[in-house]
Amino acid sequence: MSDTPVTVWIPGDQLLRAHPAIEAAESRSGRRNIRIVLVESDARIAQLPYQRKKIVLILSAMRHYAAALRERGYLVDEVRAPSFAEGLQRHVAQHQSQRLVTMAAAEYETRRFQHETLHALLGIPVDVLPNTQFLVGQYNPFPAIESSQRVIMERFYRAMRRRFGVLIEPDGSPTGGEWNFDRQNRRPLPRTIAPPPPITFEPDAITRQVMTDVDARGGGVGTATGFALAVTHAQAEAALNDFITNRLAAFGPYEDAMSAAHDVVFHSMLSPYINIGLLEPLQMVRAAEEAYRASAAPIQSVEGFVRQVIGWREYIYWQYWRLMPALRDANAWNATRPLPRFFWNGETDMRCLRHDIKRAIATGYTHHIERLMVVCNFCLLAGIRPSEVNDWFLAYYIDAYDWVMQPNVIGMGLNADGGLTATKPYIASAAYINRMSDYCDGCRYNPKQRVGPDACPFNTLYWNFLIQHETTLRANPRLGPAVLGLARLDATERAAIMREAARLVERL
Repeated sequence: MSDTPVTVWIPGDQLLRAHPAIEAAESRSGRRNIRIVLVESDARIAQLPYQRKKIVLILSAMRHYAAALRERGYLVDEVRAPSFAEGLQRHVAQHQSQRLVTMAAAEYETRRFQHETLHALLGIPVDVLPNTQFLVGQYNPFPAIESSQRVIMERFYRAMRRRFGVLIEPDGSPTGGEWNFDRQNRRPLPRTIAPPPPITFEPDAITRQVMTDVDARGGGVGTATGFALAVTHAQAEAALNDFITNRLAAFGPYEDAMSAAHDVVFHSMLSPYINIGLLEPLQMVRAAEEAYRASAAPIQSVEGFVRQVIGWREYIYWQYWRLMPALRDANAWNATRPLPRFFWNGETDMRCLRHDIKRAIATGYTHHIERLMVVCNFCLLAGIRPSEVNDWFLAYYIDAYDWVMQPNVIGMGLNADGGLTATKPYIASAAYINRMSDYCDGCRYNPKQRVGPDACPFNTLYWNFLIQHETTLRANPRLGPAVLGLARLDATERAAIMREAARLVERL
């Protein structure tokens, strides 16, 4: 065992209870010869005008993580610096480290910094270990596929279930007799049902200090006031247990439901925790599977949750590393309009967008259907530049990271990658929003009108999009029925839709 002083650098989104960089350094040099460093980078925090609750979550979780490591007997250095580079340089110089060990970042630019910059910057050997926060780090279902080839998420999902034995019977068949119960999970939320809200956590002294610091720093979205998220592994596990006990059973049927009255509906709201390492994917899906085996939740809900965690989440991360860095600039629909001003304050007459944007400002959260079928749907139909929409999501959401948002927003939500992430653009008229939510109630626009002063902009823009891209959309078998609806529009109504859509987007 070497006596060489070793530094372990843990970025703030890698707060794993069993961290491979710590384990590797400790096995090589012994606990007394390693020092763990966590850097709070001012530049990273100021990269975008981030949701203040997200910054509180990360900084408080980092500080609690450092305290927990100290309790386990580790030497920990918490550094606030202008940048990661300066913080690490300061640490290495102060402690005379002879080697740095770190785990590969989930985000492209930070990983490139680890591989291409750190060694020359610090002048010491740098070991970058494989990332273990994602199951595809252990098993890649399609390791040799070209970036131009399409992989349907369902194939990926089934391969992951088989590999990790999730909801699989002894004979290899899927539990419940089917791989996917999505058709049963498309109900609107009845007015008589009031979902229980997620568990909240009273901020302790560490978190209260972070809240004060973040609000004093200024800038960003929203306020730290009202922060009540989990910031430790124990709290995140309590949040997981709360979801499994109180909301998982009804999660499936109402997975796509949107509600002005209930922020979370029956969703887990665990993504902020798994994305920074306070929870891990198999931990979450095993808990859900156990609930099914104990008859505490039906298969349609458990499978729907499993599909979100080891289906979409893993698939999105896999797609990110397959498609980067070209994904950043993808713009298959040639969208050129800037993001509307109301995205920064929610001041719009469209009740669905007003509600979702103001909710994001206040809490940093809306669930995935609101993001996909309200926000991204509108931006795709209105021709908003994908890069601007992506940056907006990165700034506004507490669970937003580059690896999450680029495939989800640019790829899936805006279909700007040419269909490499999703096989069709997720576009819909006001009829979908009206069916799946209560947002249209009391809205000044009529969800049944295509043109006219009271017509819902989603309708005008939806039909205009079909008209503009009719040839391209006809070639997509999944969009065929929607495009066939154009046959009901005569030349006069088509012209009226196009004129009104042009006026609408100019007003944006």
